[in-house]
Amino acid sequence: MDSEQRILRAVELFKMGYNCAQSVTAAFADEYGYTEEQALKMSASFGGGIGRMRETCGAACGMFILAGLETGSADPNDREGKAANYAFVQELAEEFRRENGSLICAELLGLRERKPQEPNPEARTEAYYAKRPCAQMVETAARIWANRKKK
Repeated sequence: MDSEQRILRAVELFKMGYNCAQSVTAAFADEYGYTEEQALKMSASFGGGIGRMRETCGAACGMFILAGLETGSADPNDREGKAANYAFVQELAEEFRRENGSLICAELLGLRERKPQEPNPEARTEAYYAKRPCAQMVETAARIWANRKKK
């Protein structure tokens, strides 16, 4: 699958009902030896700005999960590896922030307060998609991720 197909797949997954983090993570999971189902499960808690608390955007979190799979260290004493991963995450975060104006779900949604919401997700209807920029956030995060190796 080429980069553009992966970006389109991420948006498609979101429109199927998966959350922002799941959509981004699952579109690239096979590059890291994970199945789509495994990726959907590992990223399930990050939707709605992490557990629907409207904190860090789930699409960005999906990108950060991928960053861990690509550059994360499994050695607790690998300070250089940790620093390299954190620098990479900060670079991705800055690019996402530049493109969207924020990393914070509540701000991206135009909500006044960043507070936990009812845990039940909203029904995915045409009205839902019309009022939410989430599909665009998913596309942006997937595009940033897909383009990371071109730099």
